[in-house]
Amino acid sequence: MMRLLLLLTALLVPFLFNQTTTAEETDETMDVYFGTYTQGDSRGIYKSTFNSETGALTAPELVAKTPEPSFLALHPTRPLLYAVNETSDYQGKSSGSVTAFSINEENGSLSELNQQASHGASPCHIDVDPTGRNVLIANYHGGSVAVLPIKEDGSLADASCVIQHEGSSVNESRQEGPHAHSINLDATGEFAFVADLGLDKILVYRFDPVAGTLIPHEPPSTSVPPGSGPRHFAMHPSAKFAYTNHEITSEVRSFRYHPPTAVLYGFQTISSIPEEVPGNSTAEIQVHPSGKFVYCSNRGHDSIAVYSVNEETGELSFIEAESTHGQTPRNFGIDPSGKFVIAANQSTDNAVVLRIDQETGALSTSGHSIKVPSAVCVKFRSR
Repeated sequence: MMRLLLLLTALLVPFLFNQTTTAEETDETMDVYFGTYTQGDSRGIYKSTFNSETGALTAPELVAKTPEPSFLALHPTRPLLYAVNETSDYQGKSSGSVTAFSINEENGSLSELNQQASHGASPCHIDVDPTGRNVLIANYHGGSVAVLPIKEDGSLADASCVIQHEGSSVNESRQEGPHAHSINLDATGEFAFVADLGLDKILVYRFDPVAGTLIPHEPPSTSVPPGSGPRHFAMHPSAKFAYTNHEITSEVRSFRYHPPTAVLYGFQTISSIPEEVPGNSTAEIQVHPSGKFVYCSNRGHDSIAVYSVNEETGELSFIEAESTHGQTPRNFGIDPSGKFVIAANQSTDNAVVLRIDQETGALSTSGHSIKVPSAVCVKFRSR
């Protein structure tokens, strides 16, 4: 019997120690979709597989050919993905478009369902309402927002609501007119917040998911300091605070939020860079799932700024600005476990994984990165 056990051990040990664990072979995997700009080597939307334990990413594969899919959104309950096509000429009109895709749940590949006009030039941001009935679009050069209903098969209907913003602000070269840069719904889906870079305002709309309409709230907006250029917007998970990044002035603005009235009260402005960098601009802002940290990407300084959050007041304290190990980081994604950030570096065609210190929020290299041409947007999807 002892000889048999020794023989079995001799056979099994080399087998066990020679196994290589890839991202696809673990239980901690999810798909990551990358939105891109297609003016260079990119051909559309790419997908990789992410290991949430190690931070490893597989080599990306092209899963959908579509023009300028700069920003993506996933349906909350169904295998569907929606992408803006950040163009300014759709079917002969001054408009971009929005494309609907179904997701193959076996391999994560995408199949195009249809495409609709975004009803404004250069759509740059997209959200899906919590009920899964509509997508909401921000059109940058069009200076407008739109709602497109989702049909039973996941495809998109034509817009049920389009609102054109009006006005300007003090920076004549960047704020000559409205530039809706993002649209985000709160967790309840009752209110939509639109950061308009051209107006220096966060506009607030009441949202009806059944009718697919946006109605200006009262008050209809909250202003930020003139010339700031608000770009993106993030609500704290407690719904007591919110944050926006100022693209033009490289700052982050903090708000207290009163959910019953949906009113924002700005109270703090803090730099996103430790020292002045000519030409720097911010791109993305997100709150860590724990609510303890806020992150903001810098294009020029090529970093992600890290802030700690005072749990009582929402006030931010600058911790660091960690390199993204590439150039022009735009959107980034925090994985659902809160352990990693994937930064999309547009100018160096790479996506880099950074590890998050769970106590301090500080970022450090994980050793994992992949090539993604003209990477812009990062979206995680659990299998």
